[in-house]
Amino acid sequence: MSVTTKDISSSQNLGTDGKQEKPVAVLIAGPTASGKTALSIDLAKELNGLIVNADSMQIYRDLEILSARPSREEVAEAPHHLFGYVPLDEPYSVMRWHEDFKKVFNAARAENRPVIVVGGTGLYFKALTEGFSLMPDIPEDIRGKWRALGEASDGAALHGILQERDSVMAERLRPSDRQRVVRALEVLEGTGKSLSYWQQSRSEPLVPTGRAICVVLDPDRAALHERIHRRFDMMVEQGAIGEATTIAEMQLDPGLTSLRAIGLSQLAAASEGELSLEEAIEKAKTETRRYAKRQTTFFRGQLSGWERLDPLDEDAVRAFRNRTVSAFS
Repeated sequence: MSVTTKDISSSQNLGTDGKQEKPVAVLIAGPTASGKTALSIDLAKELNGLIVNADSMQIYRDLEILSARPSREEVAEAPHHLFGYVPLDEPYSVMRWHEDFKKVFNAARAENRPVIVVGGTGLYFKALTEGFSLMPDIPEDIRGKWRALGEASDGAALHGILQERDSVMAERLRPSDRQRVVRALEVLEGTGKSLSYWQQSRSEPLVPTGRAICVVLDPDRAALHERIHRRFDMMVEQGAIGEATTIAEMQLDPGLTSLRAIGLSQLAAASEGELSLEEAIEKAKTETRRYAKRQTTFFRGQLSGWERLDPLDEDAVRAFRNRTVSAFS
């Protein structure tokens, strides 16, 4: 279990020599547009640390604007890792991120530099602090078979197949949750074992227990919505329409995870004349608000033990930064 700054001084953080161990990482989670980038840069500069991305869209090379990746000016302020390095059509998973993170983390530890992990993808943080299921790769032909069936069949029919073959997972999943039902079916055929088996077989947490300062940015909802709207308008001014058009012209597989970036389909539709620009922007803003709500719900349920911080409360942010810097001293 990870801890907050309040826990750093507790006896469980004592080393074998009886001395208090310093934290090795700061984990900053939060919904989109909540101010994670600014806080991570401030801490990286104060701690001489490295910033590591934990956002599943900011890994993609061609989603510079639509993923709200740190700007070139921001990147110049502190070392940034795992940002914009994966092609749009390359398969990527939480396990791949974990392996990539491990390389950066080990190098930072060798230099005795803290890492500041920042992003909105809750599963990345869960894998880091709790480990992840040790599931082998699924052969592409099996994966393709079930995903094609998933597109062609209704949820009830797929769930019926799962019920016949894996009643444990069928009991856990709703027929309407087609994506997870398909995943359970492809894992069963690809490995010969239920997804429930692999979910119980987990790796060791990479960030040592009690050695991370964990915080979730939790701004007021109305204020967050205002920031979301303002940021998307800025993204459009910075060239988001051109970025969306360029990606659409690549004619990539529409099932790719990278093509789920919010604003991509809406702005591409506007460039094709299928939507007015105003409609596209409004649809993208609405979807971003919904995404932020899903993120917030995940963080409250899955990262309930993490410290909460209102990023718009300057005094609270200053106090958090001071406590964090002190913990590393």
